[in-house]
Amino acid sequence: MELSCYFPVWDQLTQDQQAQLTGAAVCRKAKKDTLLHSGSADCLGLLMVESGQLRAYILSDEGREITIYRLLERDICLLSASCMMKGARFDVAIEAEKDSSLWIIPSEAYRQVAARSAPLANYTNELMAGRFSDVMWLMEQVLWKGIDQRLAAFLLEEAALEGTDTLRITHEKTGSHMGTAREVVTRMLRYFQSEGLVSLKRGRIELTDLPGLQALAGQQPSLKASPGSAASSGRPRRG
Repeated sequence: MELSCYFPVWDQLTQDQQAQLTGAAVCRKAKKDTLLHSGSADCLGLLMVESGQLRAYILSDEGREITIYRLLERDICLLSASCMMKGARFDVAIEAEKDSSLWIIPSEAYRQVAARSAPLANYTNELMAGRFSDVMWLMEQVLWKGIDQRLAAFLLEEAALEGTDTLRITHEKTGSHMGTAREVVTRMLRYFQSEGLVSLKRGRIELTDLPGLQALAGQQPSLKASPGSAASSGRPRRG
């Protein structure tokens, strides 16, 4: 494993610091739907995605989920190691959306190196600022955009991640991502179908009018986006 591909400041660490991080890193395989981190009471460590896809989400007191961001290949999740940040509390859960291969650096090992390395500490702050930006973006969507705009943006993001306009996702799972009841999603998808934006089939949602969905989501119409493209969903992508 080359940790250098995850840390742009790798060459600014001493050999001892590099060895400490490499020696502490543990490989883990996670099957789809595996819960990896369960909130602020848990402190798994720094998560680095080698392959697959993870989802970070928050859970309301009523049990309703809302996705705050996804983690793709070579992404890093710092919130799973939030216990090393004094006064910070993040009730964020993380699960594998696909079969995934991960590297985990225990929180204490990472904290010790970051305490002795200004470049790593600064990069850690950049990561955290990026994740806060993701959360603020999500709050903006929830507070100021209608369910139709949010659903259109979600469908476009899913299409970009999966690399296809035919999505194999249930209405219930869509609602979990958006923090919305399944019935609300179903009603809106039926409206989208009546407007020619999507075609609904058993267990599938086919996007039939990408420019129309992009206009509804408040995005600039573009050519068909590549998988994982930030421009396709409007959501900022962070490393």
